[in-house]
Amino acid sequence: MKITLRTALLSSLLLLGGCQSAYYSAMEKVGIYKRDIMVDRVNDAKESQQDAQKQFSSALEEMQALLNTNGGDLEKAYFSAKDEYESASAAADEVSERIDQVESVAEALFDEWQEEIGEISKASLRQKSQTKLNQTERSYRQMLQSMRRAEGKMPPILTAMKDNMLYLKHNLNAKTIASIKGEFSSLQADISSLIAEMNNSIAESNRFIDGMEN
Repeated sequence: MKITLRTALLSSLLLLGGCQSAYYSAMEKVGIYKRDIMVDRVNDAKESQQDAQKQFSSALEEMQALLNTNGGDLEKAYFSAKDEYESASAAADEVSERIDQVESVAEALFDEWQEEIGEISKASLRQKSQTKLNQTERSYRQMLQSMRRAEGKMPPILTAMKDNMLYLKHNLNAKTIASIKGEFSSLQADISSLIAEMNNSIAESNRFIDGMEN
């Protein structure tokens, strides 16, 4: 069986017991540095937000389909909506995990960068490196803040979705569906706001990646 570099790195990580510093050291030995890992993780976080946008939109569509069901198969429509809600919830968890991973490598990268600046003997080079570090940190903080804002909009929406799904589960009939239609417009507005916030976060991520790569 052919062993890929990815497989080998994963095996090394497992053997290291998840210790981040040991993980970064192992990656550097194969030519992958914290800067590279950070760019990859920001990309992963961006992609997880794009996936979450799709999942929340799909959940909204299925809920709308359920609310518009008139005497048809309410149970089938309910389970379709429930599946999409669960997918949206899983996507939200993935977003949070990816953002946490970005934070983890950012802290390690900036600490290392600051420490290595102190090892530069020439003042002019030391100042240039410090300026670049400060600029990168500012860009990172702005990106992270945008990510966290978008992340913070997801739990209230998921709570509202869950409340509606549980209520419908216990009272699955046309009268019950009609009674929660008034809440749908609010949920729709919240998801639209979430998607807009995620678009801002994705744009910030792209700007940060461009700054790191150029």
